[in-house]
Amino acid sequence: MSTHAKRERLLLADLLEASGPDAPTLCDGWNTRDLAAHVVVRERRPDAAGGILVKQLAPRLERVMAEFAAKPYEELIQLIRTGPPRFSPFSLKQIDEISNTIEFYVHTEDVRRAQPDWTRRELDPVFQEALWSRLERTARLMGRGSPTGLVLRRPNGQTAVAHRGTPVVTVTGEPSELLLFLYGRQQVADVELDGEKEAITRLHETKQLGI
Repeated sequence: MSTHAKRERLLLADLLEASGPDAPTLCDGWNTRDLAAHVVVRERRPDAAGGILVKQLAPRLERVMAEFAAKPYEELIQLIRTGPPRFSPFSLKQIDEISNTIEFYVHTEDVRRAQPDWTRRELDPVFQEALWSRLERTARLMGRGSPTGLVLRRPNGQTAVAHRGTPVVTVTGEPSELLLFLYGRQQVADVELDGEKEAITRLHETKQLGI
């Protein structure tokens, strides 16, 4: 049975291929070629990928990213499709599922929703449950940078506290949309916000809420 991570990987590769190397994305300053290079470097160059989280390593990451972005676009797409090499931790199914399901889902939407005529993709209930499970476990980590108290709510009433504090803003939406909101895609996430007007404005203006 195909895992969620594998399915999202192939969807992302197909979308990047169909969009071409110069299409816009929601990632600031990145087109589709840059995004493809990021995905490949993250999986295949752990010596440089640390720069994603560690500022001191960022210059090396930028150099390696530029090297990969200069490769033929078709080669980058194929590297994404085939996945990480055997020596990579991402080659282990469990780690791939934990680390890449959300990564590939968010980046797929980065490409889709950068287009003016995008439409929301309907996700199956099993996938939505998997995303909610991840949200419940990591909500406080992902929402730690929130300038307000932050509660996540599904349409069925289930909630998770992402950040304690006042005033409180409640964000309601499907798990997939809540994830996009937490990952800084507030302007395109299909969610409803309830709370004080000033608090909602502050939340919208915060690009990075957590990890």
